[in-house]
Amino acid sequence: MRRVLLPLLALTGCTVGPHYAGPPAVAPTAAPFARAQDAALTTTPGLARWWESLGDATLDQLIADALANAPDIAAAQARIRAARSQLVQARAAAFPGLNGSATYVHTALPGGILSSSSSGSSSSSSSSSSSSGTTNLDFYNLGGTASWEPDLWGATRRQVEATRDTIDQRTADLADAQVSLTAQVAQAYVNLRDTQRRQWLNTRESELEARALALVRQRYAAGTASQLDVERSQTQLSNTNANAVPLAAQVAAYQDALAVLTGRVPGTLDAALAPAATPAAPPLPPASVAIGDPATLIAHRPDIRAAERQLAAATATVGAKQAKLLPTLKFTGLFGLGGTSPGDIVNPSDFAAILMPQLSWPLLDWGKTQATVHQAEAQRDEAEAQYRKQVLAALQDAEDSLARFGATRQQLGNLAQSQHSAANAARLNNQRYAAGTSSLIDQLDIELQDLSAQIAVEQASAQLTLDYIAVQKALGLGWTDAPPEKDPPLRVTSWGQK
Repeated sequence: MRRVLLPLLALTGCTVGPHYAGPPAVAPTAAPFARAQDAALTTTPGLARWWESLGDATLDQLIADALANAPDIAAAQARIRAARSQLVQARAAAFPGLNGSATYVHTALPGGILSSSSSGSSSSSSSSSSSSGTTNLDFYNLGGTASWEPDLWGATRRQVEATRDTIDQRTADLADAQVSLTAQVAQAYVNLRDTQRRQWLNTRESELEARALALVRQRYAAGTASQLDVERSQTQLSNTNANAVPLAAQVAAYQDALAVLTGRVPGTLDAALAPAATPAAPPLPPASVAIGDPATLIAHRPDIRAAERQLAAATATVGAKQAKLLPTLKFTGLFGLGGTSPGDIVNPSDFAAILMPQLSWPLLDWGKTQATVHQAEAQRDEAEAQYRKQVLAALQDAEDSLARFGATRQQLGNLAQSQHSAANAARLNNQRYAAGTSSLIDQLDIELQDLSAQIAVEQASAQLTLDYIAVQKALGLGWTDAPPEKDPPLRVTSWGQK
């Protein structure tokens, strides 16, 4: 037996199947982003906590609350714990198993059968005969079974490898959830501040238009304006007042969104996020934005890392399936103490043990095992295709975000020049109005033009910040590296313990 077992056990160092050599090269990473031509963009890697560059303490607190309390983060963390439990199961398969058992058997047999099969025996103390001729027999046993299947071809090792890769994938999924969450909170906050600001500007616009309507009505009463002039002014004022209604609903929606993203009930943050008498404008991005390069994006964007780890796990699974095509060796042992009386289960002389080695090989299964290998190989090929797709989609996302950010920056510059000219026109005409060479209605019209230019600048400024947030999300920023955890230990638990 030893001559047979030692060569077989020496094979436990073998590991069949393909060895993972890393992800495929999808795109050249030496060149910078094609859309990174803005002078304000730098090639240094971006900051993980990019929202701090916006300089808004309220936003910083909202994101901290979201990362600590959001259900999406808790769900991703739970999936990591589940994967780590699967690792314990996979590692445990390489070790012997032991099951304990206690058995009591009571048998009622016809007296003739027992007497004919056990004539002359001395076990009458454990049996009794009834008046009907039936003999009762008791049997007691305390023992167990042990089993072990050596990992001859590395099937268990490949499964452990795949499970570790899955843990890494779930960890990357957690980072991806953090990226999405921080972007969602920042977007909702910027939209909230922008809407509150536009509410305030809408109120100012309504006040100016109400004054203009009053003047037109005075002129109509004096015969210097027509009814058409009155109706035009009234229509403009009504439209401005109507625009205030959806703005209020949008404010409530963004407040509710921020409450839910931070793990709170809608309405909880209404008071904390209420605007001041003069609402603050949304935060603006920094003058210089760090974006890194495609190589940095591919290495650090969490969804790409998750796809790469999925490919690694699929590759290891191929090896685990290929090992099923080869012979397997299994040792099964039976042992115990027992007899026809309760005292036999504590009598060492009644100990019995059986060792049964079993060598099996699927010689004819009509292609079933081979089909599982082909299935695993196809799943690996699918994972590789998904990785390529993820990289290309990420590069497109980054390029598109950079293009929108650069275009909005240029648009904001043009609108700022327009608003500067409108403000100068209002100041110059106010001097003419003070000198009596311009009417009040003309001054109100010019002030309304200046206000419209301010609203356009406010909207473009908010959009610039939203595009900045989109760039950070496309770059995969918004998560932090957690310290690597050691493999969970294999625990030997006794009956009744968890």
